[in-house]
Amino acid sequence: MDYKSLIPFGRSSSLARSGETDPFTNMRREMDRMFDDFTRDWPLSLRSGGSAFLSPKVNIAETDKGLELTAELPGIDQKDIELDLSEGVLTLKAEHKIEKEEKDEARRYHLVERSYGTFLRRFALPFEADQDRIEASFDKGVLKVTIPRAPHAEKQGKKIAIKGN
Repeated sequence: MDYKSLIPFGRSSSLARSGETDPFTNMRREMDRMFDDFTRDWPLSLRSGGSAFLSPKVNIAETDKGLELTAELPGIDQKDIELDLSEGVLTLKAEHKIEKEEKDEARRYHLVERSYGTFLRRFALPFEADQDRIEASFDKGVLKVTIPRAPHAEKQGKKIAIKGN
């Protein structure tokens, strides 16, 4: 097979110099380089897969009493957070809005910067929740949610007799 046909234009000597015989390894490197070049001028938050307010850190712990969820939501107001429990699925939705405006008549400029983002995450509960005792608090950018298990009356076991022939 003629590997030269797989080498991108202007790179014909790079395969010979590197001593590689696998054209797919070289093609992978070229694709990585192309995407790096394409995203070079993007903000770091977009290159790394999202900004802090669009992908907050969420910790979940299941205890004997229920479920404890902690979400870091810096810069988000309490009024912009929604929690919903429906059909055994907890939904956390948060919106982040920033608008900054600067004016300087002496220098003749007017700057308006806007930033919007929405975070939505759903968690399937591994048990039936006691919806009347769910608690949520928000302090200094940290949301804490406690979901207790539903109280179940302990069912008595029943011994089943086995009949013989």
